[in-house]
Amino acid sequence: MFSIRLADLAQQLNAQLHGDGELVIIGISSMHSAQTGQITFLSNNRYQEKLASCQASAVVLTEADLPHCRSAALVVKNPYLTYAYMAQLMDTTPLPLQEIAPSAVISSTATLGQHVAIGPNAVIEQGAVLGDHVVIGPGCFIGKCARIGAGTRLWANVTIYHEVEIGQHCLIQSGTVIGADGFGYANEHGNWIKIPQLGTVIIGDRVEIGACTTIDRGALDNTLIGNGVIIDNQCQIAHNVVIGDNTAVAGGVIMAGSLKIGRYCQIGGASVLNGHIEITDKVVVTGMGMVMRPITEPGVYSSGIPLQPNKVWRKTTALVMNIDDISKRLKAIEQKVEKEDT
Repeated sequence: MFSIRLADLAQQLNAQLHGDGELVIIGISSMHSAQTGQITFLSNNRYQEKLASCQASAVVLTEADLPHCRSAALVVKNPYLTYAYMAQLMDTTPLPLQEIAPSAVISSTATLGQHVAIGPNAVIEQGAVLGDHVVIGPGCFIGKCARIGAGTRLWANVTIYHEVEIGQHCLIQSGTVIGADGFGYANEHGNWIKIPQLGTVIIGDRVEIGACTTIDRGALDNTLIGNGVIIDNQCQIAHNVVIGDNTAVAGGVIMAGSLKIGRYCQIGGASVLNGHIEITDKVVVTGMGMVMRPITEPGVYSSGIPLQPNKVWRKTTALVMNIDDISKRLKAIEQKVEKEDT
């Protein structure tokens, strides 16, 4: 079981210790459920009043919140960031595989770096290249001539199609599919004629991709995911999408083909983004946003109607459905007023 003296934890986190440094911390928890022996954090002063009832042995907080704390404390500038580092120290995720399972099927033409681990029933096809310290989980499929950079880890049942390139130190969660065909078809007299997708997917370094997300290969050019991008679970990223460095994409987002997103953007959960448009750097789209046109200025953008009681929502919908008629009537009134003024 994990345990650490509070004084040692403060030193590792570069935090200012207040209270008994000999306290032993055995875990981390939220403020409302923390118990003796655990540490918690206060990152929003709206919850400052909860410090009085918090049962944690220690709290990570800012200097401004320290006077309200009754327990030992670690004072830092950014408690939420410090929480992230604490969680890394106390991470209970099992260590990755350390060997190549006998049941793995590996082509004789595949190239494996040093200290590669491959789980049971994984398939590595011909020409694939795995860098040093790559971990391939059970049941994964690595297609022909795919390339996976050093230190990248794939959890179970990830599918990497042919010729996909993944950078170094990436993390891909279970069930994700990278490099499947984009949705490309031509119509001939009502029949859909498939267009083979001739591009691939190129993913940068330090990218993390959640479970059951799909990233389609490009039709002609490539689908590109920049360095440091984080993508949540169950996202759909269509062919030829480009996502800039350090952009974050929350769960359930759908991106249509040939969309280009800049660097340092944040896309809220369940948002839908139109294809063949460009979003500039440092744009935030709040949850359930519908982006139909290019965004050329950094900032926060929102759309959609927040939840309302059904009766209120019906009235709102009725107004929206009649907005064209209301607009025409308003213009007629404005024209009448202008004539009377003249």
